[in-house]
Amino acid sequence: MLEPGAYAFSAGENAVTLFDAQETSIGCAGELRLDPADDSSCTFTLPENTIGRYFHWQRKTSQTFRGALAACIFEPGRVTLVNHIGCEQYLEAVVCSEMSPQASAEFLKAHCVISRSWVLAQLHRRPPAPGAGRTAWTDAAAHTHYDVCNDDHCQRYHGIGAVNAAACSALEATRGEVLWSNGEICDARFSKCCGGISERFSTCWQDVDYSYLQPIPDCESGQAECVPPLCGEASVRRFIDSRPRVYCNVTDRALLETILPDFDYETADFFRWQVRLEQDALRGIIAHRSGTDFGDILRLEPLARGASGRIRELRIAGTKRTAVVSKELAIRRMLSPSHLYSSAFVVDAPGAGAVPDAFVLNGAGWGHGVGLCQIGAAAMAHAGYNYQRILAHYFQGAKLLRLY
Repeated sequence: MLEPGAYAFSAGENAVTLFDAQETSIGCAGELRLDPADDSSCTFTLPENTIGRYFHWQRKTSQTFRGALAACIFEPGRVTLVNHIGCEQYLEAVVCSEMSPQASAEFLKAHCVISRSWVLAQLHRRPPAPGAGRTAWTDAAAHTHYDVCNDDHCQRYHGIGAVNAAACSALEATRGEVLWSNGEICDARFSKCCGGISERFSTCWQDVDYSYLQPIPDCESGQAECVPPLCGEASVRRFIDSRPRVYCNVTDRALLETILPDFDYETADFFRWQVRLEQDALRGIIAHRSGTDFGDILRLEPLARGASGRIRELRIAGTKRTAVVSKELAIRRMLSPSHLYSSAFVVDAPGAGAVPDAFVLNGAGWGHGVGLCQIGAAAMAHAGYNYQRILAHYFQGAKLLRLY
């Protein structure tokens, strides 16, 4: 849906643009493009856009966007819709898509900074591609033709429907600000709820680590004893069985309602959670995910964990096959029709038989846990911390720098 008379047709080769609405392009020759006559008032609407792809909250929703709209064919029989938009307009929608714009102003400012830092860091690190100008960064193998997708794989970019004055004010107050470390923009990761301790980068992605993405107990430094170091399976189990007094341990539903978008608010138990997987169901899930029949599942064995208790290597032992799954997202996918909330879980197999009837996973947190904990940061802002202090807590050693 387009506002009548607001857009003009243009066709032909276009300059490289940066940010996407549904899937974005880089240098799409011969594209059909609609350019807004007025950047401030022209919009277009996608009536059934998918969000939360492959996660438990996946759904279709109507979303409205600003900027130019283009249609490109990158592969036969498929049209990719492209939204060309500037950085600050992109961030305006991101901040109100990731979390509720009703959250505290200082939290919104913090999110403006980390969202800006993340996307600029990815673009800065993108190596040149012969004949194409740029190519996708390592984390985005599916992003051959565009810079960022509109969903959780990158950052949520769900349009302007939730944008309010508070979000615009937060964006203006932090305009051009990024986190900076070791001469470059920080790769400022974030997840919904760390569960009490943040995680290292290498547990989830490439085997590298950054000084500003280290394990941080989600509490004041003087209260770090509330989350002791996790050394061995026994300490992980004690941690997951407990509910430490950390920022992201939020039980006030009224507060959560001001923090989370509607579809996230539906997920009630995220700080500590439990999933029961019956033998037949788990066997089917693993066969579907792996493309291989493991037979009856005998054991789920954590071989290596990150600092937050998130499993980074899991051995799946079956009557027909045994294999090791590495990295937290792959583990979350392997054991669920969508995704487990996190890979920070311990495993119990009720019953005394050689083949367990079921596996019970007791877990902590929601998401990969690296960098800023969104629930924890929002709770910090609600408690009176400013955005500078929030960022200093989650990205220790990084500095704020205004680029423009």
